[in-house]
Amino acid sequence: MTTVGTSQAGPAPTSAPEPDLAPPASPAPRERLRRAAAHYGPVLATYGVLKFVGFAVFMYLLDSAGDFREKHPRFGGGAHTWDVLGSWDGWWYQQIALHGYDPALEPVPGATGLITLKGNSAAFFPLYPALMRMVSEVTGLGPYGAGMTVSVVFSFVAALGIYAVTARLGGHRAGLVAVGLWAVWPGSGAEWAVYSESVYTALAAWACYAVMTRRWLTAGVLTFTAGLARPTAVTLVAALAVAGLLAVWRRQEGIRRPLIAVAIAPLGAVGYLGWVGYRMGDWGGYNKLQDGAWAHKFDYGRHTLDVLTSVPVGHFDYLFAMPLEDTIGVGVVLLVPVLTVLLMRLRPPAVLVVYTVLSYLMVMATQQYFGNVSRYLLPLFPLFIPLALAMRRLKWPSLATVLGTAALASGSYAGYVLFELGVP
Repeated sequence: MTTVGTSQAGPAPTSAPEPDLAPPASPAPRERLRRAAAHYGPVLATYGVLKFVGFAVFMYLLDSAGDFREKHPRFGGGAHTWDVLGSWDGWWYQQIALHGYDPALEPVPGATGLITLKGNSAAFFPLYPALMRMVSEVTGLGPYGAGMTVSVVFSFVAALGIYAVTARLGGHRAGLVAVGLWAVWPGSGAEWAVYSESVYTALAAWACYAVMTRRWLTAGVLTFTAGLARPTAVTLVAALAVAGLLAVWRRQEGIRRPLIAVAIAPLGAVGYLGWVGYRMGDWGGYNKLQDGAWAHKFDYGRHTLDVLTSVPVGHFDYLFAMPLEDTIGVGVVLLVPVLTVLLMRLRPPAVLVVYTVLSYLMVMATQQYFGNVSRYLLPLFPLFIPLALAMRRLKWPSLATVLGTAALASGSYAGYVLFELGVP
C-alpha cells in the first residue's frame, strides 16, 4: 500500500532555487531629504519660532524706548533698531572683515589708569570675520549683512548640534526642549547679532557629539576650528584630551585616532595667539592687549567675588558696575553650579562635564564686564540637558506655555538688557 500523494518510484523532490539576495537599495536623494526634513524640521522650527519671538520683542523694546538714537553707532546706537546688533564687538568684527588685522600694542598717550593701550582688532579671533568676508564676497552683502547671515545660519547649526547631543542622552523630546532653551537662555540676544557666539557654540556642540560617537578626527578638526573662533576653546581642547585619553586607557579605541585628534585640537588657538605675538614682537602680546585696552585679565576670581558680595546687598561701587545686567549675571552664575551637579548625576560622557566645568571656571576667574557673564556662559549647552530631561515629561501645551513665555521675556533679559543697559 502506498501513501496518498507520494510515489514509490521516481526522483526525490527538489527545493525551488533561492532568489539572488541583493543588498537593499539606498534611499533616493529625494527620500533622504524627506526623511531629514521630517526628523530635523521640528528642531529648526522650534528654535526659529522661539528665537524670532524673542528677537521681535527685543526690536520692539529698542524702538519704544528710543535710547539707541542718542548713542554713538559704535556703542549701542544707530539710525535703526537693527543697527544696535552691529555695535560694540560687532563694530570690531566689521572692521576686521573690511580691513583685516594690524596687531600692535599702542600706548594711550599719558594714560596711567586702568586703560593704558589703544584698542586693536587683534583682540578678536579670526574665524568669524573670515566667514563674514567670505559671505560678503559671495553674496555682495556688506559686513553687517554678512555678519548677521553668518550668525543666524550658525545659530541653527548650533541648535542641531545641541539637539544631537541631548537626544543621544535623553531622546527626541528632550532634544527639542534643549533647543528651545538655547533660544531663550540668558545671553541669547548675541545669537542673532554680529557676534561670534553662534559660530563657536555650533563648533563646540558638534565637536562634543563627534567625541560621543567616536569620530575622533572630526572632533579634532572641529576643535581646531573652534580655536580660531574664541580663546575659551582651550576648555574644549582639554575636554577632548580627557575624553581621548580615557578612551585609550579603557581600551575602547585604538591609540592612533584619539591621539591625532588631541594633537591637532589646540593648533587653531595656539596658531592665532602665536601669530599675534609674532606680529607684535611680544609673545604675550594678546594678553597684554586684553589687559591694557579692555581691562580683561586672569585675576583668580577676585572681581567675580567682589560682584557676588556686592550685588546681593545692593552695592554697585565695583569695577564696570551695571545694576540690572549684573543682577541677571549673578542669577546665572549661581544657577550654573546647580545645573552642573544635576548634569553630573546623569553620568554623561566626560567630554561634556570637563567642557562645562572648565568653561565656567575660566569665566569666573577672569576680570571683565561682569554683566557679560550671561553671554560668556551661553556656549555651555550641556547645562540644558538636565533641564531638558526634566521638562520632557510636560505635555506639549505646557511646554509651549513655558518656553513661549520665556521667549517673550528673553527680548528684555537676553536682548535689551544686554545691548542697551550693559556693554555686551
